[in-house]
Amino acid sequence: MSIRTRFAPSPTGYLHIGSLRTCLYNVLLARQQGGTFLLRIEDTDRERYVPGAVESLLSTLFRVGLAPDEGPKLEGGVVVQSGDLGPYIQSERLPLYLEYAESLVAQGSAYYCFCSSERLDSLRKQQEIAKLPTKYDRRCLSLSKEETSLRLSANEPHVIRLRMPDGETSFDDAIRGQITIQNAEIDDQVLMKSDGFPTYHLAVVVDDHLMKISHVIRGEEWISSTPKHVILYRLFGWDAPVFAHLPLILNPDKSKLSKRQGDVAVEDFLDKGYLPEALINFVALLGFNPKADQELYSINELTEAFDLSKINKSGAVFDTAKLDWMNGQYIMKKTPEELVGLVMPFLERAGKSVEPMLIKRICSVERPRMTRLSEIVDLVDGYRVLPTFDPQLLIWKKADVNDALRSLKGVRGHLTSMDPKIWEDVGLIEASLKEYIEANGLQNGNVLWPMRVALSGRSSSPSPFELAWALGLEETLRRLESAVNAISS
Repeated sequence: MSIRTRFAPSPTGYLHIGSLRTCLYNVLLARQQGGTFLLRIEDTDRERYVPGAVESLLSTLFRVGLAPDEGPKLEGGVVVQSGDLGPYIQSERLPLYLEYAESLVAQGSAYYCFCSSERLDSLRKQQEIAKLPTKYDRRCLSLSKEETSLRLSANEPHVIRLRMPDGETSFDDAIRGQITIQNAEIDDQVLMKSDGFPTYHLAVVVDDHLMKISHVIRGEEWISSTPKHVILYRLFGWDAPVFAHLPLILNPDKSKLSKRQGDVAVEDFLDKGYLPEALINFVALLGFNPKADQELYSINELTEAFDLSKINKSGAVFDTAKLDWMNGQYIMKKTPEELVGLVMPFLERAGKSVEPMLIKRICSVERPRMTRLSEIVDLVDGYRVLPTFDPQLLIWKKADVNDALRSLKGVRGHLTSMDPKIWEDVGLIEASLKEYIEANGLQNGNVLWPMRVALSGRSSSPSPFELAWALGLEETLRRLESAVNAISS
């Protein structure tokens, strides 16, 4: 069987982090099996349609490396079609859906419904009061062909409903096993709305069939709707795809991850400085982990190890601390040159201009401690602005003010006498300072602690050797002089 998967977002705004995981799993399965990954825009809910959302969705997918093999693509900010089976934008296929819906009416598997929204609201309220399931009462199913024809001829507003058959419907879920639902529990689903647009249930079945989708991987919220889709496949005489319903992504309090609890848009995470490859790695492990002793995976490793049957059925907790750690690991793998290119957009947006050599050295020094690219905006200030701090912070453990003062003056004198070539390498600076400490019978902490504080203004920072190398001789001496003045006053 040729593997064909798809991601079918609705253009209602941002790309949810859960949708990113759904898209990723579809990509992983297709790539692993040498298949095809497609993209479809499901824009039939016009009330929720957000202008520009399609371009935003596509741009985000391309930023994280999940471009489709066929379907809409983004070129110069404009959606264009690509592939022999397109277009995959549902609003451009309305006559097609109507044709299939009317074929179901012709075979007695669907019917026209003329009930007003007021009547349906009243019916629903009565059923709720009586504590009955809220379902359509099939009033229009009893209409004669003659009356139906007359009302259609008069252009009376109507929908087309699926006539739910008796019995039960079962399907196999690749993650959850066999699922069976009694048809009596399912409403006569609207297939075509009065505005001429199909509902999700009709459009998804028609499109997945015509696109020859072999596997439908989507969120567990669609489990209750799947029997409707299975029934439609049977009524059309089509083979159903393999279904796999993913577990929810949860907040730490086990509630469903939603925008009300904070940022959940992929764009927000990227704009905060999370790397695409870290996000991909992180969401891949929300409910799936190939190896118990491994956390970091390349996209190729994830592709090779992917297995639908090994996805957990229970919800996965979104752990921001773990994402921060993982992002830091990926940042640490970047070369200073690569990191400069990645952080520059954040500095530009913040309106901060930094000399190229300095930003490269800052990236080299701070790389092991960064968790997000956006942190560079605050970090650069520590290298551009003379730090302010409590002079008492300069004193090392059981030492005193005089000891700290002697250490600062001694270091200042030694640095001034160093060969300028030593300043080109952190290792050479470190070797020179440690040689000075040993030669004078001093203790590392007594010398290096006040030097580190003088250069950084913090109790936790890169080593004094790294700071001196990044700042350069002139700025290092200026900060040492400032510290001497502060502790002397």
